[in-house]
Amino acid sequence: MGWLMLLTMSWVLLGLPAQAEQSVRPGINRSYMETDYGLWQGIFETEGREVYAHRQRIVDALALAPGMAVADVGAGTGVFSVLMAKRVGPGGRVIAQDIAPDFVAGIARRAQAEGLSQLTPLQGTERDARLPANTFDLIFTSDTYHHFEYPQSMLASLWTALKPGGRLIVIDYERIPGRSSPWVLGHVRAGKETVVREIVAAGFRPLRSHDFMVENYFLEFVRP
Repeated sequence: MGWLMLLTMSWVLLGLPAQAEQSVRPGINRSYMETDYGLWQGIFETEGREVYAHRQRIVDALALAPGMAVADVGAGTGVFSVLMAKRVGPGGRVIAQDIAPDFVAGIARRAQAEGLSQLTPLQGTERDARLPANTFDLIFTSDTYHHFEYPQSMLASLWTALKPGGRLIVIDYERIPGRSSPWVLGHVRAGKETVVREIVAAGFRPLRSHDFMVENYFLEFVRP
């Protein structure tokens, strides 16, 4: 077992954030901290955005069941949180987590308007999702991993929040020099191979992948 996994696992087992970790992308989330929920709904929830266009197929692939406990980390405007809340039903639980206060408030209004008492918003931090420990059957992220300023710390907090055997879903942009757009190459810090290495180093095991998208990859990991 390498030193990185040992260090990360010690954070997980002790329940401590990796305070010594340096930001891998300082300021990437600054524009979201004082933002307008309605404005971002118009950006995130458009059929021209691949993950939104495939939202139903993505949720289908998660194989959610009534009564499951799910966390949507980096929930944004909450479109996936709402869809997942409907799948797990009133007996289930969905936490819609984000670091941006206006996203959290907007999701709260959305959940109330749709009568989804099983959907609860939660504000986290750049280092810690602040999810309850040993609780979730599945943690979902969509176009979020590249926004983790402190990926080791965040992965440790997600590990703690999952039940043993629980799944971590990572959907993010393909970053391929010569193929990806200039925006992706400038905005997304790492390609899929680097992301997989980081997640495996945090103790997760690759489970499966789904290949129905072009601009994004869709990976599943499990907490052993």
